[in-house]
Amino acid sequence: MDVISVIRTKRDKGELSPEQIDWVIDAYTRGVVADEQMSALAMAILLNGMNRAEIARWTAAMIASGERMNFDALSRPTADKHSTGGVGDKITLPLAPLVAACGAAVPQLSGRGLGHTGGTLDKLESIPGWRALLSNDEMLHVLDTTGAVICAAGDGLAPADKKLYALRDVTGTVEAIPLIASSIMSKKIAEGTGSLVLDVKVGTGAFMKTIEDARELASTMVQLGTDSGVKTVALLTDMSTPLGLTAGNALEVRESVEVLAGGGPADVVELTIALAREMLDAAGIKDADPAKALADGSAMDHWRRMIAAQGGDPDATLPVAREQHVVTAQASGVLTRLDAYDIGVAAWRLGAGRARKEDPVQAGAGVELHAKPGDTVTAGQPLLTLHTDTPEKFDYALKSLNDSWDIAPAGTAFTANPIVMDRIA
Repeated sequence: MDVISVIRTKRDKGELSPEQIDWVIDAYTRGVVADEQMSALAMAILLNGMNRAEIARWTAAMIASGERMNFDALSRPTADKHSTGGVGDKITLPLAPLVAACGAAVPQLSGRGLGHTGGTLDKLESIPGWRALLSNDEMLHVLDTTGAVICAAGDGLAPADKKLYALRDVTGTVEAIPLIASSIMSKKIAEGTGSLVLDVKVGTGAFMKTIEDARELASTMVQLGTDSGVKTVALLTDMSTPLGLTAGNALEVRESVEVLAGGGPADVVELTIALAREMLDAAGIKDADPAKALADGSAMDHWRRMIAAQGGDPDATLPVAREQHVVTAQASGVLTRLDAYDIGVAAWRLGAGRARKEDPVQAGAGVELHAKPGDTVTAGQPLLTLHTDTPEKFDYALKSLNDSWDIAPAGTAFTANPIVMDRIA
């Protein structure tokens, strides 16, 4: 077997054999296949796709590259959630402690930013002292004592995906449905959760731009999970506009704490509760009310314990960027569009994301929104505030915002997309 033959097969729109898939994943994990060669194969997969048999085998090979975890010793049923990535998508932060407060155990393995989308681990690392890297024993201890853990996948869990995940981010292959599905599901199946709820984003700020592509991805992942004995459900949710009022690391942590305190933006609260109900139902917990757990402070209690158990200080002051730039409305009227992708690119260019897998991120960088579609705005009022430690980045970020919103005449009717657009099980 050789990597050139594997690349050529997919380049020429052929079907990879099970033997080719098993070999190339194992060889890449061992370093026999170089990054540039896997980049070529990933691009061929993006352009020419994979059938269901190829995706299933690719996922199995990713799982087989490492260990599998088991949570049978826990006294609670396990439920996990995964988002395909969006702009301002801080939902995992309030969701994990909320579901834990309602009686489930949440083993949340999360990732870092991909392209214009933020990463949960990058966000949480803006909390002083918080650690993303835990051993399996540490992860189980945090999960058992607090009910929820958010951490990076260990080196032994689907190590092939860990390498490929970082490579996709910097080679323009993030959007490949087979690679998204296998990346997500290899980790989740190897993780050993009993049930899984998928948040598949749809819209300009998502990797899936159309409802049809989102359904294809969701159906593929639900089938992969179901075939592996994991109860799997997917919600298709809107990502045409950023979630909440922030896109950036510390900015989103601050907003998540507001949600846990009983406040926060309505769209973030709505989606958090919707996903919590799906997770609890999948875990077989029927009598808990996540809305009540937000209101009575029990979700906040679990958040504080979870953060502290991973070395973080829940009372610490979060980083603030040294420089700000305000973008104002140029006309008065009704804001009818605020493009999620453009906001995500601006946040990335300000330092909230990375251009190379080795790049650091700025904890305080990002974009703060002062209005959402449907709001009435006045000429000259702030629409956005850009945050960064490196003010020379402002001009580059502003270039992504040239045509990012529409303002219609006052009195124009506006109807927002529903947050939850579809459900696939």
